[in-house]
Amino acid sequence: MSVGPQPVPEPTWFKSSYSGGNATECVEAAFVPAGVWVRDSKVPDGAHVAVSAEAWCRFVGTSMQ
Repeated sequence: MSVGPQPVPEPTWFKSSYSGGNATECVEAAFVPAGVWVRDSKVPDGAHVAVSAEAWCRFVGTSMQ
């Protein structure tokens, strides 16, 4: 007996701790099996940027000056 396609759960999005408090500059990210998705929180059904886990680690590991 073969198993058909399984539903893919929706990713859990979280807001960046560096996003502005005025709700106009908010970035959200979600961890997915292939890496990380990043999107504009004001357009949740819009496009997202996909980055590898390695690229995400380098990005968040970089200090902002």
